[in-house]
Amino acid sequence: MALGGLGLASATDFNRIRASLQRLGGNEAIFRDWQAVLAEAQALGAMAKLKRVNEFFNHRIQSGDDQQIWGQSDYWATPLETLVKGKGDCEDFTIAKYFTLLNAGMSNEQLRLIYVKARIGGSSSTVTQAHMVLAYYPDPDAEPIILDNLITDLRPASRRQDLQPVFSFNSQGIWQGAGASDARGPGGPGRLSRWEDLLKRAGAEGFD
Repeated sequence: MALGGLGLASATDFNRIRASLQRLGGNEAIFRDWQAVLAEAQALGAMAKLKRVNEFFNHRIQSGDDQQIWGQSDYWATPLETLVKGKGDCEDFTIAKYFTLLNAGMSNEQLRLIYVKARIGGSSSTVTQAHMVLAYYPDPDAEPIILDNLITDLRPASRRQDLQPVFSFNSQGIWQGAGASDARGPGGPGRLSRWEDLLKRAGAEGFD
């Protein structure tokens, strides 16, 4: 399946999303709040857009683990599922911000989800755990800005020495690292089965 051509930013069907929300038993209020944030973000400049979307999810969604939320050890929720549950882990926060920013007019080429090893307790710690963040690249050669559910401040990657990138991806492909000039890996986003499945499920909910 060719996922790289998904028109995520321009084809969102809010009627279908609302119908999916009702089917899942979601709260209409948080859906309206999300739509309001999306409309507001569309009129903002890039950094203000990032800040508004990052703060919305960090403040409105509770942090939890997949076993607690879904009864599974590793589940990647669609943005709608995260809004319905009101809870998510780092992947869910990152995915929800990615889709929302695309629909707020951000270019897909400027956004990547980054799988990292996070040093627990700071950059000098030897204790790490798997984590995911979202990166925004102002231009093709720029240092990315990091959006994280653990730290609400937007910070350039150079100020996140506690994060060690492993690989990055979006709906267009996978990269071997997180740098703007890092080589794209072979095979496209279909190499990540959970990501491929997530894109299909989000599409079925209205994020075509």
